[in-house]
Amino acid sequence: LEAQSLLSLGSNICTSRGVTTCRECLVVHPSCAWCSDEVFGKGRSTLSRCDLKENLVKEGCSAAAIEFPTSKLEIQQNNPLSDRASSTADVTQIRPQKIQLTLRIGDTKRFTVSVKQVEDYPVDLYYLMDLSYSMKDDLLKLQTLGNKLAETMGKTTSKLHMGFGAFVDKTTYPYLITYPKGAIQNPCVGINDQCQAQFGFKNVLSLTEKVSRFTEEVQKQKVSRNRDSPEGGFDAIIQAMVCKVRFKKVLFRHCCSDFKIVINSLASFSPMTESDYPSLGLITDKMSENNINLIFAVTSYVVPLYQEYSQLIPGTTVGTLSDDSGNVIQLIKEAYEKIRSKMELELLGVPEELNLSFNASCLNGEVIRGLRSCSGLKIGDTVSFTVDAQLRSCPKEKSRTFTIKPLGFKDSLEVTVNFACGCDCEAKAVPNSPVCSNGNGTYECGVCQCHPGRLGSLCECSQEDYRPSDNANCLPNSNSSICSGRGDCLCGQCSCHSTGFGQVWGKYCECDDFNCLHFKGALCSDHGKCNCGFCQCDAGWKGDNCNCTTRTDTCVSSSGLLCSGRGNCECGVCQCTQPGAFGDTCDRCPTCPDACTIKTERNHGSALETEGCILNKSSRFIRKTAYCTVLYCTVRFQEYKWESESICFSECPEGPDILVVLLAVAGAILLLGLVGLLIWKLLVTIHDRKEYSKFEEEKAKAKWDTANNPLYKGATSTFTNVAYKGN
Repeated sequence: LEAQSLLSLGSNICTSRGVTTCRECLVVHPSCAWCSDEVFGKGRSTLSRCDLKENLVKEGCSAAAIEFPTSKLEIQQNNPLSDRASSTADVTQIRPQKIQLTLRIGDTKRFTVSVKQVEDYPVDLYYLMDLSYSMKDDLLKLQTLGNKLAETMGKTTSKLHMGFGAFVDKTTYPYLITYPKGAIQNPCVGINDQCQAQFGFKNVLSLTEKVSRFTEEVQKQKVSRNRDSPEGGFDAIIQAMVCKVRFKKVLFRHCCSDFKIVINSLASFSPMTESDYPSLGLITDKMSENNINLIFAVTSYVVPLYQEYSQLIPGTTVGTLSDDSGNVIQLIKEAYEKIRSKMELELLGVPEELNLSFNASCLNGEVIRGLRSCSGLKIGDTVSFTVDAQLRSCPKEKSRTFTIKPLGFKDSLEVTVNFACGCDCEAKAVPNSPVCSNGNGTYECGVCQCHPGRLGSLCECSQEDYRPSDNANCLPNSNSSICSGRGDCLCGQCSCHSTGFGQVWGKYCECDDFNCLHFKGALCSDHGKCNCGFCQCDAGWKGDNCNCTTRTDTCVSSSGLLCSGRGNCECGVCQCTQPGAFGDTCDRCPTCPDACTIKTERNHGSALETEGCILNKSSRFIRKTAYCTVLYCTVRFQEYKWESESICFSECPEGPDILVVLLAVAGAILLLGLVGLLIWKLLVTIHDRKEYSKFEEEKAKAKWDTANNPLYKGATSTFTNVAYKGN
């Protein structure tokens, strides 16, 4: 907001605070200035020395007496980005390399950081392997894959260095097998095998350009054995990182891991038997300090565990290793490509008083607020990040330096911040000045800073000289209480009470820094400062109570579009505007137009945006053609341009009419039913006619006496009843 619009009791934000010193004035707002001219405002008790700069000039303050430090940005080193790594010159992957900021409280300066992945960048691969007994088969496999590993990695860069290290576990009880007899020298004695004694970490081969030595050293290795299943992998990682060798990538080959709370700070790494296992935070710090990316190559049953680790340790990737490490080469290649495809900025040593917010501009040109990483990159791609630096409060130091660097990169941007919190006139302060009523105060920046017990513009009044008639000067109006009920009227001016809630100020003690809107119990949502009833939000936040974030990365869908192009991102949450759209990023929408329709709408009547178009630039007439194939249709977009006029149209077959399709399907079903009935009726009729014809034929062949029943057959035997007396 403009300072002129931040009004309180009819005054601008600079005069409403009622500040009495130059330093307090500069803290109020970046637009406030202070007049240190001794004669300024004499005879005008209502004139404030803390005001907008233009107001002070209008009131007669000389330019030399105006204290108005401004925020500045100075680029001190800005070498161009390199295209390709060279052995004869330094490689530059970040631009600029050094800047200097001067900031006032509440003010913001913006600068841009560009990062590029150069071609043929040197790669240092250090293979750190678990050599406990369970890894015996893996060691044998690696001995046969060493040359192929070097050959594969050599395709990524002509400047490859390889090294090899191994680990087992701490060489102290209970991590060391002490029984049966001879187990210390040969831990495999209990399983009738021969292996080397247990060790914590061993640097077998430092990084070297002679990659053939990698296979030679691996073939010399023998497995060992420890007491428990987990090994000291994180111990070995720390040891490898703090060794004075050059690293870019560390491959960590391990099947499982110990992790315990670190006991000591490990500022300088102690021997492994004298310290506990390192924390994830310590590993992160050492990776950043030595510009290391870590690849966890682990077997499937511990992949979920290491994926959790990867979330807590920036710059790490996790790959699933086969039981015999047979896929290690493909795993390393994929992990390396994944590392190079992502660019993320890390911050080192940023002062707590400084607030930084980022906006990322990645490959598609879309600016994503609140994001300091880009993915999907290729070698040679350049991305940029805009950084807003805002000073929230003044530290004790006058300046501080911090670093912005791409994760895993050696290159960095060094930022020096000068805190413009004081006034030049403070150096000319006169203690016990005769101007201040014969030594009753310190004359500083045009005003008297009175000793305790003295009041007035020249410290002319003592608190003991109180008169009731002075209260009239402490009333903002006739219906108000003296000093708004939050101060005492002394010598005709308000002396505001101190409270346990915060500061009270103003000519009539009308302002404070604690009566602002709260959100979930937090003043200004803990994302801003309360200034006389108004929340002044920190960078990256907005709203009456500063509870609304300006970040938009949470609204980006998997397709990379903000709210899938179907809504607006408000306070970090998508508000879907497309009818029928829903979901966290408005990505679900059964009734939305398909891709073909969207493409048509986007290109109709506007300049055609397409890749790979061949333009006839020698002619004033230009035609661009592109084809978009989606689902069931192929769309042809054409733009005809004559000099500065252009016409763009698209052709796409119209989709089927749903009503017509439904009626056609229903009609087809009905027609098929009728045809089926007719065929059935025809077959039944034909069958009946055949049977009737057969009946008629049989009937015609039958011949018998009309007096006898043709169906009657006589008896085969006849008997006489002798007892029968009848006729």
